Amino acid sequence: MKRNLLSVMMSVLAVIITLIYPLAIWFGHGQVQPRWLALLLLLAVATRLPTLAISRVARWSVLAGMLLVLLAVWNNALLPLKLYPVLVNAGLLAAFGYSLLAPPSMVERLARMREPDLPAVAVGYTRRVTQVWCGFFILNGALAFATALWASEALWSLYTGVISYLLMGALFGIEFLLRLRFKRLHHV
Repeated sequence: MKRNLLSVMMSVLAVIITLIYPLAIWFGHGQVQPRWLALLLLLAVATRLPTLAISRVARWSVLAGMLLVLLAVWNNALLPLKLYPVLVNAGLLAAFGYSLLAPPSMVERLARMREPDLPAVAVGYTRRVTQVWCGFFILNGALAFATALWASEALWSLYTGVISYLLMGALFGIEFLLRLRFKRLHHV
């Protein structure tokens, strides 16, 4: 029970940090040295520690996050901190992509939590949705990378802290509507 509560609390903290991270970097830029802003990234990485036993992707993500922290502290540079959203997208792409190679797909796993007996037609649908999410993570990660390298801190923060979440929400919403239509057409 205590472990489950700790896991939930760490997940909530991870979501909060992920949401405020781009804004904190933007507001902190020019006000706080990057090596001190790296503490926020260290906290973001620390919230992922409970997932280490769960997956190889989580272990690599934590290791890569720690590397970004070390680079930011060592060089007192902002760029490693701006690359964290790229790392998050790469980790999600790895998890979703791997599930396509070693089924069930990620979306199928999530769907089976609610509906354990998915028909074959639904399994195909969840596989396609997983592929769409992989495409999203590629595009979103590429845009986060481009804004980290070539855009102002304000534009980077706007994209990684607002626009990418709006795009993700739009994809969730569109997929939800398509899923309702799919269920109606296939009597699932």
